[in-house]
Amino acid sequence: MEKLAEKHGRTAVIPGMEPTGHYWFALGKFLQDNGMKPVHVNPHHVKKSKELDDNNPTKNDRKDPKTIAALVNEGRFSYPYIPTGIYAEIRSLSNLRFQTQEELTRVKNRLARWFSIYFPEYKDVYRDLKAVSGRMVLKAAPLPEDIRKLGAEGVNRIWRDAKLRGTGMKRAKKLVSAAEHSIGSKEAPEAARMELKNLLDDMDVYTSRLEGLLGNIEEKLKEIPHIDNLLAIRGIGMVTVNGFIAEVGDIGRFDSPKQLQKLAGYAIVANE
Repeated sequence: MEKLAEKHGRTAVIPGMEPTGHYWFALGKFLQDNGMKPVHVNPHHVKKSKELDDNNPTKNDRKDPKTIAALVNEGRFSYPYIPTGIYAEIRSLSNLRFQTQEELTRVKNRLARWFSIYFPEYKDVYRDLKAVSGRMVLKAAPLPEDIRKLGAEGVNRIWRDAKLRGTGMKRAKKLVSAAEHSIGSKEAPEAARMELKNLLDDMDVYTSRLEGLLGNIEEKLKEIPHIDNLLAIRGIGMVTVNGFIAEVGDIGRFDSPKQLQKLAGYAIVANE
C-alpha cells in the first residue's frame, strides 16, 4: 500500500473495515502503530449499499471489499477509538467483569432450576442461596430425603460442630419439615447431588472472581484524572464509572459535551 501511495503521489492510506467482533483488533493496532489510521464503516451501510452495484444483496468476498472501499472513498466512515495504557487496562477489566457477571447469573439461574425440580420448598426456609447455614446442610445432605434422614438433631449438630451462631433447633426443624413435605422429584438422585455440588462450587468461584475484579478495577480507577469528581455525583457508583471510562476512554479527547452525547447515542435533535 505504501508503494502504491508513492506511485500515485498520495500522502496517506486509509484502511477501512467492518468492525465485526474482535477480528479487527490486532490488524487495527498494527496499522495504527505504523502510522495509518484505520476507519470503520457501519455494517448496516455496507448491507444497504451493496445492492447499488448489481441490485443484488448477496454477500461475497469479492463484492464486500469493493463496497467498503467505496464508502471509505465517500467519507462515510468513523475513526475507532483504540485505548492505550490505563484506559486499555480498564476496558479489558470491564469486559472481564461483564463476562464473569454473565456466568454468575447463568449459574444462579441453573441453581434456581435445580431447586424448582428437586427441593422447591428450600426457598421458604432460605431466601438467599449464599446463606452459610443452608450451604453447610446442603453440602452434607443435598436432597430432601438426605435431610429427612439427618433429622433436626443431625442438622443442628452440623451447625454446632462448626460453631455457627444465629442458628438452632427452630431453624433446623423448619428445614426438616420442608424436606418432609417436599414435592421435589426423586428421580436420578446421584446425578442431582452431583449437579448441585458443581453448581454451588461454580457460584463460589465466580463470586470470588467478581470480587477480585472489582478490587482491581477500584485500584485502576484511582489512576484516572478527576475520577473523584465522577464518583461524587449522587447515584453514581464505582461500577457505573468503570463502565463509563471503559467505553469513553480518555475524556480529554472530546472538544465539547455534544461529542460525548453523540457517542452515547443521546444527540438531541428536533422533531417538528
